[in-house]
Parts: sequence; C-alpha cells; structure tokens
Amino acid sequence: MQQVLSGFAVVWVIIAVGFLVGRTGVLGEDARTVLSRTAFFVGNPALLFVTLSRADVAAVLGPQLWVAAISALAAAGVYLAVTVPLLKVRPPSERVMAALSSSLVNSANLGIPIATYVLGDAALAAPALIFQLAVYTPLYVAAMDVTTAREAEERASGRRAVRRSPGRAALAQLGQTARNPMVVGAMLGLLFSVTGWALPGPLMQSVELIGGLSIPAMLLAFGMSLVGSRPLARAGGRRADVLIASAVKLLVHPLLAWVLAQFVFGLDARHVFVAVVLASLPTAQNVYVSAVRYDAGLRVSKDTILVTTVVAIPAMIGVALVLA
Repeated sequence: MQQVLSGFAVVWVIIAVGFLVGRTGVLGEDARTVLSRTAFFVGNPALLFVTLSRADVAAVLGPQLWVAAISALAAAGVYLAVTVPLLKVRPPSERVMAALSSSLVNSANLGIPIATYVLGDAALAAPALIFQLAVYTPLYVAAMDVTTAREAEERASGRRAVRRSPGRAALAQLGQTARNPMVVGAMLGLLFSVTGWALPGPLMQSVELIGGLSIPAMLLAFGMSLVGSRPLARAGGRRADVLIASAVKLLVHPLLAWVLAQFVFGLDARHVFVAVVLASLPTAQNVYVSAVRYDAGLRVSKDTILVTTVVAIPAMIGVALVLA
C-alpha cells in the first residue's frame, strides 16, 4: 500500500510542477504542444518498445486485453441505455461522442505513467492501449462517419450528402492506426519479445534514454492542460450529459472491470487491481480531438475530460485503498 501511494505521489508532484509551469508561462505558449508531441512521436514509442521487448506476450495479449475491451464497450452501452430515454433531444453523433467520453481511457498520457510508478511496469498499460488504437478507434470513427453523414443529409433538405461506408471508414482508420508511432513501437517490442531478438548494447541504451523522457514530458503537459480549466459552465446546457458520462467513466467502468477480472476471468488479486486501476483512468483527450473533427459533442467531450481528469487520480487512490 505504501508503494502504491508513493507512486501516486510521484505522479502528482510532476503534474503539480507542470501546472505551475503552465500558470507562469515560463516555457511559452507552445510548450504543452511541444511536450505532448515529443512524448507521442519520440518518447512513447521508445518506451513501449523497451518495455514490451522484455514483457511476456501472453500477458499483454491475454485476459487484461479482454477486460479492457469488454468493460469499455459495456460502459458505453450503459451510458446510452441511461441517456437515450432520459436525454431525448440529442443528435446521434453527439450521443456517440458522449458514450465515447464515458469509456475511452487516457491509456497513454496517464496510463503509461500510472502503470510505471503505481503498478510497477509500463507494459501493463499496453493491453488497453492496443485495444483502443487497433479496435475501438476504427469502430467509433466508422460510427461517426455514418451518423454525421445522415445528419448532413437531414440538414440539406433532401439533397443527398456523400458519405463513406462504415467498412471503408474502418479500413481507412486501420491504415492510419498501423502508422501510429505508439502502435509501431508496441508491435516491434512484441516482435522482439516473441523472437528473442535484442538490439546491440549501445543502441538499446540510446532507445532507453529516449524512452526515459516520455513519462516526465506527458505528466508535465498534463499538468499544464489543467490551467484555466472551468468545466460544467451553465451556458453549455450539457451538465446532465457531462455528469452522467463522468459517473459512468469513474464508477461504472471500474466496477465492470472488477467484475470481469474477478469473476469472469478469475485473475489473482494483483491483476484485478491492475485492471480496475486502468479502467479508472480519465477520459482520453483524443475524444475531444475527434469531437472537433466531426463538430459534434464538443461541450460534452471537453467537460467530461476535465471532470474525470481532476477526479480520476483521487478515485484511483480510493481504488488502491480498497484493493491494494
């Protein structure tokens, strides 16, 4: 328990430093973007390669992957089951984005640091990361292509809008996912683990050093993102949506992961703890990026990210107190 709380303390301190850096503006206006892109394109692929090349492939692609997948899809289903009859005047595209906000976890920017410092192994974040990039993202992109095209047809007053088929959208997204640097790093790491290959000593040390910049950069950028955050503004008119999505993300999603890990897959206590902590991660910032792309669910996605981001780490500490 002391080790778990110590891990959270490390994460919180770096986030607090990032907040102060963002508040003072000492690194300039583009610092958050530069840190995030450096972590995404340089640090994270190296870190995933190093950790997964030394990991057990069966563990990465085993029950934790299924727990992450089933719990996320079930959480989205719970959100829709609650809100469709309760919040009736909502466009389908906004419902999809809100359901995504209640189920897509921040498996990279917070998942990797939490897995490293709290769970003790960065590779533990890989199952959720792989599921979201390789499966969940193509699914919701296809769903958004269909719903936004239909809404465009309705607004066009009889003029037929051109739309891509769900299958074509999913294939296009799979191609983009295959070029994602984190997926490339993870897949190469798994390949080296399966084959027993190893990089020459100096080259591996270089990759390890590059991977070492990932976690501090992500946490500093995350802390900077909290500057000026004011969720749940009354003018937005989506408080109920945000509160329900946040409750599903922070309560229902971890509970589903616990049920699956404990009773369906029969995992031991440590791996149950891992599954629940990862399901307790806040909503991924990619949701807002997608909301901007499709011009749908902007308020719900942004506010849910902010609410779950602020509450998630205290919530995970609560999970640690109960399960660790």
